[in-house]
Amino acid sequence: RSVGKVGTGEFSLCVCGLTSLDHGTQQTQALLSTTQEMELQRRDYHVERPLLTQGQLEDLGHWGPVPKTYQWRTWFRCSRARAHALLLHYVPVLGWLPRYPVRDWLLGDLLSGLSVAIMQLPQGLAYALLAGLPPMFGLYSSFYPVFVYFLFGTSRHISVGTFAIMSVMVGGVTETLTADEAFVQGLNATVDDARVQVAYTLSFLVGLFQVGLGLVHFGFVVTYLSEPLVRSYTTAASVQVLVSQLKYVFGIKLNTYSGPLSVIYTVLEVCSKLPQTVPGTVVTALVAGVVLLLVKLLNKKLKRHLPLPIPGELLTVGLGAREWWTEEKGKERVDLLIGATGISFGAKLNERFQVDVVGNITTGLIPPVPPKTELFATLVGNAFAIAVVGFAIAISLGKIFALRHGYRVDSNQELVALGLSNLIGGFFQCFPVSCSMSRSLVQESTGGNTQVAGAVSSLFILLIILKLGELFRDLPKAVLAAVIIVNLKGMMKQFSDICSLWKANRVDLLIWLVTFVATILLNLDIGLAVSIVFSLLLVVIRMQLPHYSVLGQVPDTDIYRDVAEYSGAKEVPGVKVFRSSATIYFANAELYSDSLKQKCGVDVDHLISQKRKRIKKQEMKMKRMKKAKKTKKQATSSKISSVSVNVNTSSEDIKSNDVEGSVAKVHQGEELEDVVASNQEDVKAPTMNTLKSLGLPQPDFHSLILDLSTLSFVDTVCIKNLKNIFRDFREIEVEVYIAACYSALSPVVTQLEAGNFFDDSITKQHLFVSVHDAVTFALHHRKPGPKSPVLATKL
Repeated sequence: RSVGKVGTGEFSLCVCGLTSLDHGTQQTQALLSTTQEMELQRRDYHVERPLLTQGQLEDLGHWGPVPKTYQWRTWFRCSRARAHALLLHYVPVLGWLPRYPVRDWLLGDLLSGLSVAIMQLPQGLAYALLAGLPPMFGLYSSFYPVFVYFLFGTSRHISVGTFAIMSVMVGGVTETLTADEAFVQGLNATVDDARVQVAYTLSFLVGLFQVGLGLVHFGFVVTYLSEPLVRSYTTAASVQVLVSQLKYVFGIKLNTYSGPLSVIYTVLEVCSKLPQTVPGTVVTALVAGVVLLLVKLLNKKLKRHLPLPIPGELLTVGLGAREWWTEEKGKERVDLLIGATGISFGAKLNERFQVDVVGNITTGLIPPVPPKTELFATLVGNAFAIAVVGFAIAISLGKIFALRHGYRVDSNQELVALGLSNLIGGFFQCFPVSCSMSRSLVQESTGGNTQVAGAVSSLFILLIILKLGELFRDLPKAVLAAVIIVNLKGMMKQFSDICSLWKANRVDLLIWLVTFVATILLNLDIGLAVSIVFSLLLVVIRMQLPHYSVLGQVPDTDIYRDVAEYSGAKEVPGVKVFRSSATIYFANAELYSDSLKQKCGVDVDHLISQKRKRIKKQEMKMKRMKKAKKTKKQATSSKISSVSVNVNTSSEDIKSNDVEGSVAKVHQGEELEDVVASNQEDVKAPTMNTLKSLGLPQPDFHSLILDLSTLSFVDTVCIKNLKNIFRDFREIEVEVYIAACYSALSPVVTQLEAGNFFDDSITKQHLFVSVHDAVTFALHHRKPGPKSPVLATKL
């Protein structure tokens, strides 16, 4: 029989192979009925094994406790090999750079690094403006952190540097604090200098948090930021970025708002000041935005034919190169005008049309400065929020690229690397950075294989800082705003998540909407906290409200499924199988017990209460009967003792003696009958405690099986709840078994043992490897009914 099916299956595979070549065969195959196709694809397998309880499985598999390993002991061991391993772990570049395949990867990394640098230059200038800082500090933040990440990072493809979300979070902090004149005077600086001090102190604290969390292996915290939460948060942040750039697009001056509803207040003020719009600024922003969009569209269309993408941002920003030098014959000036900077300089947009420009940009590196320790207490909350958001974005992109290219990203080391980038950058007046989605995609698509591309881009930025920074002094701020807004296009597309999540998972849609609304209304830091709390609250609620089901057997299989979902699954007569979709712990243990009793169709508590009442009533009745018999016996004995007999020495003495002996014998016979009767009543009492003898309805099942395949751990509340289930159902004459602890069988059993779950009444013989094992055992080992009173009396 099995050979025939295997042969048929092979034949069906041959037919499938021919269908790709013969269209006529395809049509024939399409006409096959569903039953025939299932028969062709059917496979049977047969497994013979004994029915296994947990105790038998432990004997069969030679189970034993796992020896405990104390990880902390290895921390204090010192050896050359361990020191070398730690060095390679915390400085990964020492591991991969000596093995770097120069011939295969160097050219791709060089081209990729150049492409990323061309994007990073205008983005650095623009995102510094977004953070409320002079543009030069955007270039610093595009150099120092990138080179530090090259040394310590484990992702080969992400591009670390300035990022819109991080910049708008920093800008919110800098503008909020420096709006207070007392705060600025306390720092003894101008408004711009005070913002710079706040920004690099914030970068130092962000780096400190990230390094500390990475060293204590706190990288798993990012798992609590679900994908819908992160995507919604970045979408809301992109809306805030867009709103923050409206003042540069329209050329208007706005008040600084902070805290909840700051975005709403800003939009309302923009609307009220639209009559003050500078037309030249609006035209400049529109032209720059349209040009940049066209270049990006052209790059997308010609992606296969271009070795490198056209640097749209660089062409849009352009160069206004002005060089002066002195010769012996006199002074000459050479102008190189390209793009917006050149047009702005040549057309004198600032003077003629009041178009605001970047202004003076200093060249050269600046010496390191210590962070302002007096600002730590003020910035600590914002620093932690920025640290978590920056790491979440970086590790999310890093894992995507690692999965795509087949390598592993260490989340804890990524936290350390990103933290060191911000920590060291803080000493060189950088603001907090993360990784950019757009630059990372460019770095990957242009042939980047390692962080050598990042090092190349940082060296190119260094060249700009040292020599070419002043070329961008006439760059209109409206152009930088256009660059920022156009680069938000990818994040704005995430609004389509609403439609997809509505169809896929509405709970995730709820997280998306709550995160978006909270971030827009309550600002980025409070919005993040609210969204995380709401997401975790939903997890708790879903754990407390799992799906409970009664399982039935799929005919002719050992598979058990929910009878409400599978119409073909039928309950095994006399056996009830119950399953929860979540683990049992203190928060849902009571709900589990209540749902079990409800699904079983038996009011267990009421039945137990009625049983106890009737037993108590019987006991009271028996006590009254015993008391009546005792009273009767006492009355009889007193009556006998009151009989007087005359004592004579005649022949009547013999008669009187005979009478006393006969009375004594009668009295002893009555006492023996009373003892026998009381013993029979004592024996009969337990047999009368069954539901049937008490006149109570019996459950329509004799065995209950708890499918605990979702159980991953047990706590003391879970153990007590399970013991109560055993006790209650046994009281209504239903035996309970546990089955299918697949997820973590040995640890769960160990936890049950540690919690004193097992005793004389509940042993490991009540635990089964699978539901089918438990069902089979229950059907063949049903408890016999109560013994008859006659048999009990004889025993």
